[in-house]
Amino acid sequence: MINKNLFDNESAIFMGAKRNPDDCSIGIFGVNYDGTCSYKSGTRFGPNAIRQVSTCLETFCPRLGKDLEDFNYVDFGSLEIDKNDSKSVIKAVKSATDFIMSRKLTPIMLGGEHSITSGAIEALANKYPDLILIQLDAHADLRTSYMGNEHSHACAMQRCLDLLPEKKILQVGIRSGTKEEFKFMSQKKQLVKFLPGGNAQEFKKALLPYSNSPIYLTIDLDWFDPSLLPGTGTPEPGGFFWNDFEVILETLKEFRIVASDIVELSPEIDSSGVSSIVAAKVLRSLIMSVQNMQ
Repeated sequence: MINKNLFDNESAIFMGAKRNPDDCSIGIFGVNYDGTCSYKSGTRFGPNAIRQVSTCLETFCPRLGKDLEDFNYVDFGSLEIDKNDSKSVIKAVKSATDFIMSRKLTPIMLGGEHSITSGAIEALANKYPDLILIQLDAHADLRTSYMGNEHSHACAMQRCLDLLPEKKILQVGIRSGTKEEFKFMSQKKQLVKFLPGGNAQEFKKALLPYSNSPIYLTIDLDWFDPSLLPGTGTPEPGGFFWNDFEVILETLKEFRIVASDIVELSPEIDSSGVSSIVAAKVLRSLIMSVQNMQ
């Protein structure tokens, strides 16, 4: 049964999920944390918002040709954390990810802000030394420190790079960052060209050297254009749309996604609820796309 020392499972549950991990292949958990948000907070409400609106979705995805009813997945609930200590939150995320992998489940984490990704990366990198990270995001998140905190969500990818043995990250859709961040991405050849409404040729070309590598896919929802998904704390115009996301997933189906996360949903910013529905649909797609660790 669920490790009650790690998770609070008294709130909403994602559609079709179980509370008991027996016979499941995917483990979902939430992290209700926004302690380092630099503009509008509220991502701590993201995981439950995704769960609550999920019942409005169909279980079948016509683009993927798959149905959630054919998958067994557990929703552990949200992680018990000390919201006043960013380091302890990341440590708790690592412990939760380790626990889920120990049950031979593929982890999918719901944020919460982007700083939590490094905790999951630390756990995955210990299991997969050749792990690479694919980031869908509007922001580079490569600062060494921000507002005196090296674990700020503005530093999320830099902290992940610190932990990745191969030091390999592919950043897709980045359209905001410092001059230094863009120079770094250019030098390391990790900024992948992908335009809204375009094809994924450059993305696939960047992926080809890693055809046998395990992939961690992190999805900051501000990757989407704010006209589609306004419910995020740091929206950036010029973003992507649902068909673009499906193109990304269609490209990735030939590769090996071993874990993923969805972060930076601030549901209360968007009174229409559309942002939460988009996020829930992203989760539906991920459940159908990640690879079983068993």
